[in-house]
Amino acid sequence: MLVEGVSAHGTEHCETSALGVLLRHEGLDLSEPMLFGLGSGLAFLYWDAKSMDFPFLGGRVKPFELTRNLADRLGLRLDVRETTSPRRAWQTVVEPIGAGRPVGLQLDSYHLEYFTSKIHFGGHIVALYGYDDERAHLVDTRQQGGAVTTSLASLAAARSERGPMTAKNRSFTIRVPDALPPLRDLVVPAIRACAENFLDPPIANLGHRGIDKASKLVRTWLDRAEDPRRDLPLAATLMERAGTGGALFRNLYRDFLGECTRLIDDRGLHSGQQRYAEAAALWSEVAGLITAAGETGDAHHLERASAVLADLARLERDAMRTLAALRP
Repeated sequence: MLVEGVSAHGTEHCETSALGVLLRHEGLDLSEPMLFGLGSGLAFLYWDAKSMDFPFLGGRVKPFELTRNLADRLGLRLDVRETTSPRRAWQTVVEPIGAGRPVGLQLDSYHLEYFTSKIHFGGHIVALYGYDDERAHLVDTRQQGGAVTTSLASLAAARSERGPMTAKNRSFTIRVPDALPPLRDLVVPAIRACAENFLDPPIANLGHRGIDKASKLVRTWLDRAEDPRRDLPLAATLMERAGTGGALFRNLYRDFLGECTRLIDDRGLHSGQQRYAEAAALWSEVAGLITAAGETGDAHHLERASAVLADLARLERDAMRTLAALRP
């Protein structure tokens, strides 16, 4: 059974990719940067624990928070289901698909058969638009293949996995109201909310304080890694291509601010957009330095990455101060 009329193409980030599929099916077609920005999706997290193989750098808000923010801001009807029962979890998929509506799923990407990189990540989000007796039809990011399939058994395992950032077989559908507020009226509140959270984080691991903390701790990564030639290039790849802490989300936010400048001609918006264009390039530089450190074992590359991260903490803090001062 396949839902008809689904635009089954992925974009760059898993959550906005799934949201795009669900919203386009409802007749609302917004760019990925606009979805990301209206959801106040930009953030930063430096997370390390004794149970972790290697530190995690997060460049976005926690999984599913973007979806909730977007639904609140646009007035969408967001229907979220969670259960510990595998039977009920499957029913939450069967019902919307049978009604002709794709459904979003939060799961652990480790179990998905089309993922070539087997790393547990419980905050992954996909759109499901059909299934048969053996396989589920999903839309994932462009990097993972866009329209893909995985076995029903692997899907069930991915949905029921427990661990950091996982949810209890979470599924969700979205309905769009007949009338939406103008984007012009929504973008400044979304920007201000994102900036205020970034500037005043509750702990030092978050926001600009988290980037500053990363600048100090990245120097220790050769000693922190069990296998530097594996761990450091992998961390850099995730930062650069998966957006866990690097350029991907900064690129999205740069482009979101660029779209906003076409809605509102404001000097602060232009300044914020220019600074995030600079930040995205610097994050790519950090990823390259971390890769080089892992491949060569030369700590000099991490010293340089530390200096760039310190610059990024200041740059993003200043950008967010400018954006927090915007007025409707």
